[in-house]
Amino acid sequence: MKYVFKILIVILIFSCKTKNIAKKNTVVNETPKNLLFIIVDQQRYDALSIAGNPIVKTPNLDKLARQGAYFKNAYTPVAVCGPARSSILTGTTMNTHQVTTNDKTYNYNDAPVMTMKTFDEILTEKGYHAEYYGKWHVLTSHSEVYKNPKKYAKNGKYIFEPQGQRHLYLDYLNDVFPKVEPQKGELLDRFTKRPYAPDPIDIDYGKTYNDVKKEVNHRHSQPNYHGKSSIPKEHTITAYYANKTIDAIKRLKNKPFSITTSFHFPHAPMIPSEPYHGMYDPDDMPIPSSIKDDMQNSPYINANGRNKLTVFADEEKIKYMISNYYGLITELDDWIGKIMETLEDEGIAEHTMVIFTSDHGEMLGAHGMREKNVFYEESSHIPLMIKMPTEIKKETTVNGYVSNVDLFATIMDYLNIGNYKSDGESLRDLIEQKQTNHGNYVVTEWDYRGPIQPNYMIVKDGWKLMIPYTEDSKVLNVLFNLNDDPQEINNLLGKNPNREKYNEKAEELRANLLQWLKKNNSKHYDGVSKRKLI
Repeated sequence: MKYVFKILIVILIFSCKTKNIAKKNTVVNETPKNLLFIIVDQQRYDALSIAGNPIVKTPNLDKLARQGAYFKNAYTPVAVCGPARSSILTGTTMNTHQVTTNDKTYNYNDAPVMTMKTFDEILTEKGYHAEYYGKWHVLTSHSEVYKNPKKYAKNGKYIFEPQGQRHLYLDYLNDVFPKVEPQKGELLDRFTKRPYAPDPIDIDYGKTYNDVKKEVNHRHSQPNYHGKSSIPKEHTITAYYANKTIDAIKRLKNKPFSITTSFHFPHAPMIPSEPYHGMYDPDDMPIPSSIKDDMQNSPYINANGRNKLTVFADEEKIKYMISNYYGLITELDDWIGKIMETLEDEGIAEHTMVIFTSDHGEMLGAHGMREKNVFYEESSHIPLMIKMPTEIKKETTVNGYVSNVDLFATIMDYLNIGNYKSDGESLRDLIEQKQTNHGNYVVTEWDYRGPIQPNYMIVKDGWKLMIPYTEDSKVLNVLFNLNDDPQEINNLLGKNPNREKYNEKAEELRANLLQWLKKNNSKHYDGVSKRKLI
């Protein structure tokens, strides 16, 4: 009897251990996947070697694209920082979140904007630890979920208010690379408050530091500055944000995390440090074939100050801008490689969803223009890649048309968070090559000053329609055949005497745009439907 009792005890103990092991295995299998969201500012779709660019070198981003899904036709929801980032975080269109300008960010409270939750607010409710490094540029009230170790700079500035984390970076820079007076041939970079050597395209090129100091009200916007920074490469703002991300990954590896790294570059001022400055010889830079476009049949003939800022249509000077832009992108690529290596070294790469994208693009001399804010491909077409190791088992190229509005739903889907209201759709079916109508076309919005510029762009099958949202707007309608005219020189509508020939195609795109407007409850549906195209 005692013998039987002992056997029963052994069986009971073994059974409990087996259940515990099974329970532990279940916990491991159900552990939430991490999210690493990397967003850069102002990188256009073709500034990647995997996109076919023969000049810029981006081996680490190319590797990331090949490890997951690379989207060839991803577009910004709106080609300006604050509205685009608001769409990414909430999965809603500008029509829904109502952040129509950069001014409606940070502490804006004149009217309700961005009232819905962000993906990080939802993830935090589900037990994630969220941290955010770099440029914010959305409504400050949504930043409370982030648990960054340090939230205030020495000057008292909060990191989720204007220029927030830049203040932390300047604190760091003061310790490792203190301020000095510019030497001969140098000026002062207002962004870092450190000397730089201007390039010929710089607005102050040829001036001395004393000349600039004597000028009254000498404050130009960031896109006017180009040159070589005096800051060592290990102390640039890109290096700073990357190292903060690497530190966060190491600290948080044992808990479900959502880390966002929001790099400032390749946004202006385009002042890279060596070796990235001069890495690409300006003389070897390709000149945009549209740089001398006369824009006589374009609604953007006066956009972005192009008639006054003629330096960006100068075929010799634009080479310096392109060189610096590519140098800044290669610096980003180097640090993104180090971040990805950290995921591998810490043993969590196979348990982390990685997204890389940009908020919008950069004209870089195309059509004689700089910056963004327009519907040209250089401004609205962006890079996007998603690495999801367990679900995306092979290199995948997605040709369907997608928007960064879709990222919210994609994160909810792949991280098994649940269904949350969104204007976008999960990209899972496109990634996994399942039958879907999603990806047939994509829409980008613009409503900064009303219908004095095109307000909607739709791209489908290589055709692009751009129109304002009122019946009586004087803005030219635009139809481009990107298949034959990738540089967008020949507007088939507007003043084109043969425009009636393209009525059927224009109406087809308008029908899809109306479908999109109806889905998103747009107040502009009637105006777009009544707009005369031909």
